Amino acid sequence: MNARAAARAIDALRRGWAISVHAADGVVHVMAVEGADAVTLKAFDPSGKADILVAAARGETLKLANQLAAADPDMPVLIARAPWIDGDVAAAIADPVLDLSSPLKGPFAAKPLGAPLAAKATLRLARLAGILPAFFVGSEGSSEASVDAADIDAYGDAAHLAIATRARLPVSTSETAEIIAFRSPDEPREHVALVIGTRDDSPPVVRLHSECLTGDVLGSLKCDCGPQLHEALHRIADSRWGVLLYLRQEGRGIGLINKLRAYALQDQGFDTVDANIRLGFAIDARDFSVAARMLELLGIDEVRLLTNNPKKVEGLEQAGVKVAERLPIILAANPHNEQYLATKRDRTGHQL
Repeated sequence: MNARAAARAIDALRRGWAISVHAADGVVHVMAVEGADAVTLKAFDPSGKADILVAAARGETLKLANQLAAADPDMPVLIARAPWIDGDVAAAIADPVLDLSSPLKGPFAAKPLGAPLAAKATLRLARLAGILPAFFVGSEGSSEASVDAADIDAYGDAAHLAIATRARLPVSTSETAEIIAFRSPDEPREHVALVIGTRDDSPPVVRLHSECLTGDVLGSLKCDCGPQLHEALHRIADSRWGVLLYLRQEGRGIGLINKLRAYALQDQGFDTVDANIRLGFAIDARDFSVAARMLELLGIDEVRLLTNNPKKVEGLEQAGVKVAERLPIILAANPHNEQYLATKRDRTGHQL
C-alpha cells in the first residue's frame, strides 16, 4: 500500500487532471466532471464518447440505479454517453444542485461496470478530494497519477498521526490551556487538541468537534456547531480537566465545497440527510478513529464524552477508547436551525 499514490491522485483530481484507478478486477481511467473544461476534456476524450460514472444515489435520481438490477445498492452507475451529452449536460448530471435550474433531458441509459471495485474506489477518492462523485470514464491513455484501491484505503490512516508540536494557548475559558497539533505524513489536514485544566487520574471531559467554517468562524445560524464549540469549552473548563479535539472533517467528512452544495439543496427543500445522499455521499462520512488515535497519543484511554450523538460513543469504543459517561450538550434552537436539529433527532438518532 502506498498512501502517497493516493495523495498524488487527489491532487490531480482537484486540478482537473486524468488519473487511473486500479483494483483487483481491473482499471478505470477517469477525469472528474467538475474539474474538466473544454480543452482538458477534448484531450482526455477526443471522440466525445467517454461514459459518466456516478454514485448510486445519483443514479437513482436519474432512474438508473435499478436498471441493471444490481445486487449491491451502493454500486456506482455508469451512464452511457449519448451524442447530446456535452460538458454542460455532464456538469448538470454531476451536480444535483443544478436540477431545478437545468432540468435534465434524458432518457439516460446505464451500462455494465467493467471494473466495479475500481469504480467504487474512484468514488471513495472523490470524497477524500472534496469533489462531486462524478467522472468521465475514458479508454486507456496517459494519466497524471495512478493509484490502487489499497492505496486509497491507506490514505489518511489514523495510525500515521503523530504529535507535531505543542504550546501554551491562553483562551477565554482557560488562560493555562495547552494546544497540541497532530499531523500525518500522508495527508495535509492537521488536527488539534486543546487541553484545559490540570490532568489527574479521573477520566477527562472530552468533546469531539468536527471543523465547521460557517458555524465556528462565520457564526452561521443554519447549524449549532459554533454554539456547541463554545459551550463545550465552558463545560470542559468547569470540570476537573478535559480535552477539546478539533477534527478537520468539515461537513461530516465531505469537505467544505460539498457541504455548501448540501446547503444549497437544503434551500431547495431537502433536509440535511437527504442533501448528503443526493450528492452521492454517506449521511456521515467522518472517521472517529482519528479522534481515538489523538487520545492514544495523549495517553487517554477513558473519557466522559460531551455529545448528543450515540454514533460518536460507538465510534470511540470501537476504536478502543472507553466512554465512561455520555454528557449531553443541549442548546436552544433558532428559526434557522430548527429543522436541522429536528432532522438530527429524528433521522440520525441524536439525543436532543
